Formats: sequence, C-alpha cells, structure tokens
Amino acid sequence: MLKILGKAASINVRKVLWTCDELNLPYEREDWGSGFRSPDEPAFRALNPNAMVPVLLDGELVLWESNTICRYLCAKEGRADLLPAAPRARAEVEKWMDWQMGELNNSWRYAFMSLVRQSPAHQDAAQLAAGVANWNAMMGILEQQLQRTGAYVCGERFTLADIVLGLSVKRWLMAPLQHPDYPAIAAYHARLAHRTAAFAG
Repeated sequence: MLKILGKAASINVRKVLWTCDELNLPYEREDWGSGFRSPDEPAFRALNPNAMVPVLLDGELVLWESNTICRYLCAKEGRADLLPAAPRARAEVEKWMDWQMGELNNSWRYAFMSLVRQSPAHQDAAQLAAGVANWNAMMGILEQQLQRTGAYVCGERFTLADIVLGLSVKRWLMAPLQHPDYPAIAAYHARLAHRTAAFAG
C-alpha cells in the first residue's frame, strides 16, 4: 500500500490526498511537519534531503515534490483524463501545474506568512502590500484563463491542474486580504467545493 508522509493540513500533502481520492487509491498517512514529527529527523532526511512534506513511499520507490507525486500516480494508474497521454494536451496540464508551483506559489509567500501565519519576521507594511498586490495579480491570470475556458483550467474537463490550482484558489480565498472581484474564480471554486474531502478540509 502507498504511504504518504506529511500532515493533512499541508497544502502540498492535500494535493496528493486529493489525487489519491480521484484515483480511488488506498494509502496510509503518517503525520510529519510542524506540530508533528520533524522532517529534520535523520530518518526523514534520508528520504527527502529537503526536509519537506510530502514524501510518497510506493514499495522501494521514494518520491518527493508534490506535483511530481501527483503526476506519477496518474501515470501509474493510466488516468489520461487527469493527465493526458497526448503530448500537446499533457503539456497544457503540466504548464499550469508548473505555473502554480513556481509563479503563483512565489507570489503569496510573504503575504501568507504575514497575514495567516502572523510571522513576526513578515510584518513590513511595504513588503506586505507588494505581496498582496502580486498575489492578486497572479490570481488575475487564472481568472482570465477561467473566463476563456468557462469551466476548468485546461478546458471543459477536470484535470490534474485543477487539483493543484483548486487548492491554491482556496488558500487565496481564505486569506484575510482584499480580494478583487474575480467571478470566474468564484464559480470555479464553487464547482470544486464538494469534489473531495481533501479540498473541503
């Protein structure tokens, strides 16, 4: 059986849990991360030298990086509806997954640490304002894409891109900041809201 190392509250762990839910895959999960066992423990670092969750154990295979884990699981199960086999369609899904991990994630780091985690080291007013503006601007890119598709990130069908971006949308909406009026994102969030406990939790 698959084993997932990481606390369920982690957004990156929830990507993997949601993917398992979509694939109807059984798994065991161990709590690692803030508030639980430390990923700095040598046993964990032996699996992931970055000391970050999640880690997937599938027999002798050890994987880290949440988006890579999700891709692996979909490919292993042959779920071309979630991760297309055709190069062009697959590239479209992976493009938005990579954008989430790179551009979007980097946009919210300061604002999230300041507003949600209330980190004393992230309370500079100018940096916070810039962080909020950048986060909203990145979400504006997603708003434009959803206006074009009218449904999911890559078109009419739900894909792996919607797992990673759906969780990012939820994080943005839950953050205590001024949100621009993005009706396509609001409709998208409602569309995903009851799809899985990993999203709703």
